[in-house]
Amino acid sequence: MQRVVAVTCMLGKQGLSFRGHDETAESHNKGNFMECMGLLQQFDPFLQHYIPPSNSTCLSPASQNEMIECCSKEVTANIIKEMQNVKNKKESKMFAIMADEARDGYTEQLAICVRYVIEGTVKERFLSLTELRSFDAKSITEALERKLEEDGISQLKCVAQTYDGAAVMSGATGGVQSLFREKHPEAIYAHELNLVLCHTCRGITEATEFFSLLESLYSFFSCSLVSHHKFKEAQTKLGLQPRELVQLSNTRWACQLNTVNAVLDNLPAVIDCLSAINTATAVGLKTKICKFSFVYLLTLFKDLLSVVAGLHKYLQKETIDLPQAVAYKDAVCDFLKQKRSDPTAADIYARAKTLCEVNHIVVEEQLSGQRQKKKRMDDFVVETACGVHRSISTDDEQIKTKLLYPCLDRMVTELENRFSAVNVALLQGIQAFSPVSDNFLSEPHLAELAHHYNIDLKTEEVMVARYFLTRKKQAGAAPQDMISVYNLLDLILDLACRPVRNLLLGEFLI
Repeated sequence: MQRVVAVTCMLGKQGLSFRGHDETAESHNKGNFMECMGLLQQFDPFLQHYIPPSNSTCLSPASQNEMIECCSKEVTANIIKEMQNVKNKKESKMFAIMADEARDGYTEQLAICVRYVIEGTVKERFLSLTELRSFDAKSITEALERKLEEDGISQLKCVAQTYDGAAVMSGATGGVQSLFREKHPEAIYAHELNLVLCHTCRGITEATEFFSLLESLYSFFSCSLVSHHKFKEAQTKLGLQPRELVQLSNTRWACQLNTVNAVLDNLPAVIDCLSAINTATAVGLKTKICKFSFVYLLTLFKDLLSVVAGLHKYLQKETIDLPQAVAYKDAVCDFLKQKRSDPTAADIYARAKTLCEVNHIVVEEQLSGQRQKKKRMDDFVVETACGVHRSISTDDEQIKTKLLYPCLDRMVTELENRFSAVNVALLQGIQAFSPVSDNFLSEPHLAELAHHYNIDLKTEEVMVARYFLTRKKQAGAAPQDMISVYNLLDLILDLACRPVRNLLLGEFLI
């Protein structure tokens, strides 16, 4: 049995499948579990001489499933034990919940994760996949509550909840976050901060079409081996560094920046390859990318995405510091607002024009009085709305007002709106824990946060914490972030600062 458990744990740790398509004695590949047991038998004298009863070999599919279930329960139990913090009674029992839907074939599932702090370290743990019978807010909320009840953590204090931006999850009235807060009023909806940048330009038609075209380019060169080999040949012929095009992602902003950089670095090879292939699809793609508007958007989004790339990475960190994230966001917004200027517009326009000249792309000048003919569909059955596609002139003034400024404004608005999801008073209370804040350990700001969490905050406790941290600063050991503040307060826990420390603990989970 020890060997069966060891193989089960190893396969689970490596994330490998257990069973094969054919586990009969004649099969040459019985699956990872049976093959591992067979390998052990070759070197293990005990297994070589052991003949198990026919009704209890512990190797059948049912036995494998039972062993997997046992391991799963043991892992979950350890997570719950750590959350309940049996060994360390001084920790406040708080946690945050994260959930997202995940489809497995025709089965809709809910992936549930928890976030908590143990010994000054933020932990994020996957808890379970729960099957959903229907995909509505009430069913999802009931599934969350049922899971918390089954695992025995419903009695702990849930101080934050995080889901994606779908209405069924984030709706302020009938969404999961609002229904969940009926039973857990302290659970602040932290919103999808890590997804805050993923759809900033969705409302800009040209930007949407631009990223769709980048995805088409990736598909063209990755789905066909012939096209891929010709692309590699074009890179070699032009003396370019070999680099693959990158697929876009709806949830990872870094992929969008990587995609833009990959096309920019390989633009000569892309054009040369499309010209050589000369199929209908290749001609269509070449026609679209050999336009000034496309090259301009490449240049524009390289600049904009580079500005926000650092913020996006920070928002995905497990140990994210929310006040620092807000300060980071404010700095990015200020920088983007500064780029809304004529010098910036002129610089991007000049670089785009130079790139067109290098790649022999003709910059067509559109006359100001020129009008585009309307398309008529008199001889066709039209099932969707049709009309004239908006044409952007290559004039620098129109490019600036139709592309640059709308994209900048959309990004700034999206950043500011998403971060305003947390109540302003609560956010000020959270910022009061940041050593770089002007309101560091300000009692009026902490009082609002303490009231929300039902924590009895006393003036003398705040004074002790402030005095202790001031002495540390004078001694040259000032805390640089909230994790440092939390760990320092841990040293004087028995004096007076447990409520202050518990407030700080709740902040880590938002």
